[in-house]
Amino acid sequence: MKPQTDFRTAPAAAPATDIAPLRLGLPKGRMQAGVLRLLADAGIAVTSGDRDYRAAVSLPACDVKLLKPQNIVEMLDAGTRDLGFAGADWVDELEADLVEVLDTGLDPVRLVAAAPAALLEGGSLPARELVVASEYVGLAGRWLARRALPARLVRSYGATEVFPPEDADCIVDNTATGATLRANGLVILEELLTSSTRLYASGPAWADPRRRARIEETALLLQSVLEARRRVMLEVNVAAADLDRLVAVLPCMREPTVSSLRGQGGFAVKVAVPRAGLALLIPRIRQQGGTDIVVTEPSQIVP
Repeated sequence: MKPQTDFRTAPAAAPATDIAPLRLGLPKGRMQAGVLRLLADAGIAVTSGDRDYRAAVSLPACDVKLLKPQNIVEMLDAGTRDLGFAGADWVDELEADLVEVLDTGLDPVRLVAAAPAALLEGGSLPARELVVASEYVGLAGRWLARRALPARLVRSYGATEVFPPEDADCIVDNTATGATLRANGLVILEELLTSSTRLYASGPAWADPRRRARIEETALLLQSVLEARRRVMLEVNVAAADLDRLVAVLPCMREPTVSSLRGQGGFAVKVAVPRAGLALLIPRIRQQGGTDIVVTEPSQIVP
């Protein structure tokens, strides 16, 4: 897999008008709701029937299919799709040569090896041939090879956690919180990788200046939503004498917007700040002379 690209600074040719449709793959299953909401928040509407595998999207010249993430990875690798959403776990599993355009951070999971606590000997797997169940037979096989563990791999088709202890000694599966593993009496032995929903491009599409320009434009819209979700817009009034010390505590993106209040009664300061630190920031603003604090939520932020 090619490294993630900073689409904000990469060179891009101006899009042409008469070009072939951009072939987009949207995921079915657990990823779908988050991806569709992200697109909608970016102003990209997707419409389809409940049983329809083709969709209409409010992007010009765009051909859309709804597919399982595994199939999106395979089609991107084959070059029959130009752009699509999939989990990094399946890109690694299928060893696909794709360009990671954007990590949305949605649906974060860990791929782990886990086994029943009763099976372990001193915290380790027993020294005998094991039965390992997994949907990720490629990743599981490579993990076993690195650990030099003799084992027989069994491909699962969902609900992998129910295989032990009767039908498998160990599993390789994804987990968000570990709750399902614990509910089935399994303990994590090792973390193989972390994954999330990401936007990938095929190599040929990325190498084509016109298609790459359209991919970067789409990614910029999505990134603006993700950036807005991480921040809030903060507005505060401050006396002229307190302006510099107030600005000094604001974690702004570049510089705050400062405008004079009517009658030269001080200044209004406006800045986009990280949402995560807001609870600590507001008391500091008050300590530095800030008043009339207003917090709002932006829908998109383009750096």
